[in-house]
Amino acid sequence: MSRFRAAVAVYGVLRRDGRVLLLRRKGSGYRDGQLSLPAGHLEGEEDAVSGLRRELREELGVEVRPQSCELVLVMHRRRESAAGDEYVDLFFDVSGWAGEPRVREPHKCSELVWAAEGDLPADVVDYIGVALKSGKGLVTHGWG
Repeated sequence: MSRFRAAVAVYGVLRRDGRVLLLRRKGSGYRDGQLSLPAGHLEGEEDAVSGLRRELREELGVEVRPQSCELVLVMHRRRESAAGDEYVDLFFDVSGWAGEPRVREPHKCSELVWAAEGDLPADVVDYIGVALKSGKGLVTHGWG
């Protein structure tokens, strides 16, 4: 019997003036057209904070110090399809960064949106909305 494995993704929650930064997904075939947080998969042989910092640099062109990243939520997410993976999602509050966020991967993101955290747009990816409303701790999603 093979050992179970889950994919791990990291998410950055950047806030400014009561708003949270969202990206409109594009071109990946996964949730294209919906809003999500800046995020990505760990590549292996990198710790979660290093992976988050790399993703924020690649996607937004911002530099983040490790001390500015605080793990606030862990989500265990059920696979979305028979061929998909279960996920362990790590959500980090990012308290500061250098540089102005901008679209650095136009083939993966069509726009940046600063949205009111208390009134998220209707087209936010469902589990992202759950994460942003959940606060801190552990959340499960899609299990029933």
